[in-house]
Amino acid sequence: MKKATYRQDTGRPDGTSIDRRGFGFGILVALTAACAPSRQSKAMVNTGEWDTFKARFLDPSGRVVDPQNGGISHSEGQGYGMLLALRADDREAFSAMANWANETLMRSDVALHAWKYDPNSPERVPDHNNATDGDILIAWALGRGGQRWPGNGWRTRSAAIRAAIRRRLVVERFGYKLLLPGLDGFVDNSRGANGPVIVNPSYFIWPAFRTFAEWDNGDFWSALGDDSAMVVSQARFGPFGLPADWVEVSGPGQFAPAPGHDPRFGFDAIRVPLYAMAGNRTSLAQPVAAFWRQCLAEGQPIPAWIDLTNGQRAPYAVSNGGAAIAARLIGSAPPLGLANDYYGAALQMLVSALF
Repeated sequence: MKKATYRQDTGRPDGTSIDRRGFGFGILVALTAACAPSRQSKAMVNTGEWDTFKARFLDPSGRVVDPQNGGISHSEGQGYGMLLALRADDREAFSAMANWANETLMRSDVALHAWKYDPNSPERVPDHNNATDGDILIAWALGRGGQRWPGNGWRTRSAAIRAAIRRRLVVERFGYKLLLPGLDGFVDNSRGANGPVIVNPSYFIWPAFRTFAEWDNGDFWSALGDDSAMVVSQARFGPFGLPADWVEVSGPGQFAPAPGHDPRFGFDAIRVPLYAMAGNRTSLAQPVAAFWRQCLAEGQPIPAWIDLTNGQRAPYAVSNGGAAIAARLIGSAPPLGLANDYYGAALQMLVSALF
């Protein structure tokens, strides 16, 4: 099996390091104080936070920038930004992000997006492998954007991406429909139908699957959502029964933290409870809720990650994005102010945008 090149801490193909400790202390303040009520737009995002997000992370070209990771951009980031713009009723920003993703990241051989744009690389798109969550997010945003603002071809593009995901990124193995994290590097075909598959549970975006089932091929998307939920319900590790960032599926009911990745509930898997809640599958988030409640009951901040084999916890807290997810799940105090980093800020705003 070709070794997956996705980094453990980001869930993205990468050859460089990233350190998210700089934004990991948001919940330390949130444990003692909640943010004051703020004006919400009818579109369900805080208009001031959206303006701040654009000022910090949206280039005039429509590129969502990750400043803490060398100024690169991700297909995931384009999808997050488009969903937030939709909720903010910001057609101009939505159009710019949609156009940039299509013109810069869209592959010529299949209706999927390269996962990464690096302005510092001689080849600005150095790796043409996709990140499936980015494609799901973009397809979801395009379809919804086309419904709100017709006549841009966005619904047609969304349909093409969804078709490519169905054909190329879902495999039938061990009685499950398994969503591949990308086109290359996640299936061991050397043993035929018995080869293991690596999945990323944080790519199971149940509210998007539910919408896709309404738009096309309802049986397929419903089955994918159900099988993805079954994986999360069974693939639980450590004393708290938490999902891992990366999981190897080697047979019916046979799950393990994926080789080559840190066995953590961390920066990726923190999205599992968010998407579970938004997709009306809250029971899947209950082990996470129990762990987080125990942390707070012990007077400890929620750690950014926990090792699922030895129980070691990160010496720094979750980001403001993680704190916002925790606030939604267990009713803890929400973070004060918008996170300074792209990923934390995107998750923080997504909590409002999805509900």
